[in-house]
Amino acid sequence: MKRLRESLEKGEFVITAELEPPKGTDLTNVLANAKELVGKVHGVNVTDNQTAAMRMCPLVVCHRLLELGLDTIMQVTVRDRNRLALQSDLLGAHAIGIRNVLTLTGDPITVGDHKEAKTVFDIESTQILQIIDGLNHGKDMAGNDLHGATDLWGGAAASPDAPSLDIELSKFEKKVNCGAKFFQTQGVYDPDSFKRFMDKISKYNVKVLAGIILLKSAAMAQHMNKNIPGIKVPDAMIQQLEKAGKDHALEAGIEIAAKTIQEVRRYSSGVHIMAVGARNKVPEIIRQAGIS
Repeated sequence: MKRLRESLEKGEFVITAELEPPKGTDLTNVLANAKELVGKVHGVNVTDNQTAAMRMCPLVVCHRLLELGLDTIMQVTVRDRNRLALQSDLLGAHAIGIRNVLTLTGDPITVGDHKEAKTVFDIESTQILQIIDGLNHGKDMAGNDLHGATDLWGGAAASPDAPSLDIELSKFEKKVNCGAKFFQTQGVYDPDSFKRFMDKISKYNVKVLAGIILLKSAAMAQHMNKNIPGIKVPDAMIQQLEKAGKDHALEAGIEIAAKTIQEVRRYSSGVHIMAVGARNKVPEIIRQAGIS
């Protein structure tokens, strides 16, 4: 099994991908896509009620992926759980072999499918990193001793093209100070902008994986530019997708993703490939990028 932490600590260029739990109990499609990633990636993120839509808990999906021989990165948000539930989940994660955790705030409830749900936000997402450090040292958040410590590696998200770079850099520093060991970024489409961001954070001893979001159409790119902070798809890429036409836009998106990986490889510790709605295309992106 390729291991994320060990590979990063050795200075290897790593590849991670992302899978979301099913909305229901049928894991057939998730496991089919996961099997295609065995031996090709160093870790697989399992999302936590992504876009505030109710899905199976990531703990169970991570467990099944570990059985397949995939290292996992369990995403954990503070939107849905208080500090008791978060600590319980982290202890359970360690017990079943999960070692990597990506700490997140969580998408707004208003974008999800349970708009009447109440958010929790008992703590900030950065505090999960502090909880992990405590659990790794045999203490819970209240300072009580544990019967068996964890060995978890905490990570966080970053946005190289955030609307305010100064604010993003301040958040990045706070996450590092709270214990983040690795970062996975929002989608990167401008290698030069990404390099400038990497130059700014080069003083921190952390690993950064550039986010690669597969573009499936020009409309998708335009929607992200308009609605997702920190996403800037250049006009040239949108034109490339339009020129490809509806029948070949996905192929053009794969080419864009592969080329972007080749360009950011010089500046990052790895890439995190997100192919929403086209998970089966991740192996082809890796092949075209020449990073297998």
